Amino acid sequence: MKRIASIVAALLLAGCASTADNDGYYTVRRGDTLYSIGRDFDQSPSNLAAWNRLRNPNDLEVGQRILVRPPTGIVARTGAGQGSRGAAPAPAPARKAAPAAKPAAKGGDDDAPAPADAKLDWMWPTQGKSAPSGDSYKKGIDIAGSDGQPVVAAAAGKVTYAGHGIRGYGNMVIIKHTPALLSVYAHNKSIAVKEGQMVTRGQQIAAMGNSDTSRVKLYFEIRRNGKPVNVMALLPPR
Repeated sequence: MKRIASIVAALLLAGCASTADNDGYYTVRRGDTLYSIGRDFDQSPSNLAAWNRLRNPNDLEVGQRILVRPPTGIVARTGAGQGSRGAAPAPAPARKAAPAAKPAAKGGDDDAPAPADAKLDWMWPTQGKSAPSGDSYKKGIDIAGSDGQPVVAAAAGKVTYAGHGIRGYGNMVIIKHTPALLSVYAHNKSIAVKEGQMVTRGQQIAAMGNSDTSRVKLYFEIRRNGKPVNVMALLPPR
């Protein structure tokens, strides 16, 4: 259980359970529900759903950032268990309607590198043919290779997890590059780094394997603020 807690904490970039960052955001962990988050932060689930524009409050994702403090100018209805009996939020002051927003560019923000991403000198974590994991590059990539093939850090950073703590990922390494960015390396045969270790770009961190998977490969993912991004938009062409 301690290993599972460690990997979850690393993936979510959250230092302690039930704590929010300086901007008032909490990062969803495995087993969280909107009700349990509201209970921990003394907020109603309806408030949390409204503040975060959640279309389906029951569909939280591990790594998702949830605003748990009232936005500026909003009076919260406190108490996770108040339900419809809680006091209604104070009405917002009347103001002129804002101009209509321009349509968002096709593909969304996650398809293009953010400024923080562009500052990092990304490289491929290993050699081999790559393919999207699942139905989208936003969910990481699988890179085929040979048993024992070197796996390297795609960018410099700090190892926040190195172990075998979550079923389905095998021997996994997680590297934190910036406060918002981390990379994930899964299914390794062996791990060559330790938690807390600083690594350089291109430094070997593991050997490719097939732990918790049916074939030899590396599962590679980049996350920004806890959410997977399109790694193909960040890695150099080859």
